[in-house]
Order: sequence, then C-alpha cells, then structure tokens
Amino acid sequence: MDSSHYFTSPEGPFQRRSLEVQLAGRSVTVSTAPGIFSPDGVDKGTRVLLQEVPDPAQGGHLLDIGCGWGPIALSLAMRAPQATVWAVDVNERARTLCAENAAALGLDTVLVLPPEEVPADLQFSTIWSNPPIRIGKPALHELLLRWLPRLAPGGEAWLVVQKNLGADSLQRWLAGQLQEAFTVERAASQKGFRLLRVARHAADGQARSGGTGGQTGAGQTSGGGQR
Repeated sequence: MDSSHYFTSPEGPFQRRSLEVQLAGRSVTVSTAPGIFSPDGVDKGTRVLLQEVPDPAQGGHLLDIGCGWGPIALSLAMRAPQATVWAVDVNERARTLCAENAAALGLDTVLVLPPEEVPADLQFSTIWSNPPIRIGKPALHELLLRWLPRLAPGGEAWLVVQKNLGADSLQRWLAGQLQEAFTVERAASQKGFRLLRVARHAADGQARSGGTGGQTGAGQTSGGGQR
C-alpha cells in the first residue's frame, strides 16, 4: 500500500470527482481525488468510528487528526453545530478537499489547517481520529502524544484502530504514556476494528461517562483496512 500521502502532498494531477456518501444521517455529495487517504469513499474503520461513537461535545473546540477529504470533520460539524472543528492533515490536497467539502455543505465552523498552524495553547473537548497506523510506531506515537495531552479536563478522544494492526498493544502503550490523568479503554469492537476511548479526568479526578459509544463493546480498561 502506498503510504506517501501520509507525509507529503501528491505530485500527480489533482483530478476531483464527486461521491455521494452518508454522514451524520445525511446523504451528501463530496469531492475526493487521488493521492489522499480513502479517495473512494468512507473507509471501513471510519465507518465503525462514526457508527459507534457518542455525540461530541456541543461547544468548545473539537479535533479531527488526519482529516483526509473530511468524513470525520464534517460529521463533527454536523453533530455539534455550535462547536469549532479543527481538521488537520499534512497532505495539502487533502486539506483543500476537506475545506471545499465543508464550504459546499455550509459548515463554516470547520477550520482546516496543517498541524503546525493550530494554536499551541488550544485544548479540545472532543478528538475523533482514524489515526494513520501505517506511518510506523515512532511517527504514530509522536503524533498521538502531540494531540491527546491537549484534551481539556473532562474531554474525550475516540480512536479507531484495526485489531490486526496493533490496537490492543496501542491501548496498553497509551495507558502507560498518559498515566493517571487519563483513562484508556476499549469501548467497542466491530468488523476487525477496536474503538479506543481516551478520557482526561475532570478537575475532581473523575472521567466523564463514555455515553452510548462507551457501552457498546467489551469495556476493557487500562489504568493510568486501517490507515
């Protein structure tokens, strides 16, 4: 599988095409193109995430890590219209498409940026991501430790990871890295994918309930065609 789109913008022609997809209970038309992740539609892992995850926080700042053409960011904006959605990707073509799709759907709360342009002091009430597992462990770990500690107190991150690409070991690693300020658990398992919930404890030391998404799976907690 060609993973160059995880690191650089593609060099080939930028040939847009339209697709009809289902997002947040709506049938919408979006634009995709070669040289980005999942140009043929919503991939299996992202579908699992969007089907299983509870509603995001209804205000504040929300984050999509590795937005691609935008299925997660657009869904966040439709499910939380009062919040600001930050969509980040290193691939310039993906960012262009995500911004165009948000504009076409009238979702003016979506801000699409390269990661380094997100204000460093920003905290996020909700993070949703189908993280790019195939970039390799060192780069993946750096990516997750860049963003997950920026959860606001009481905030939640939901990550979908293919089981046979190391979902369970990633869960254990996250628990060890984030330690007592966070809870890391497997919230659901479906179609060969794990849905991991990372919750930052609120000021009183208690993590917010996982809601409907946190009740659908095996519920294993660790203390302290994936991408």
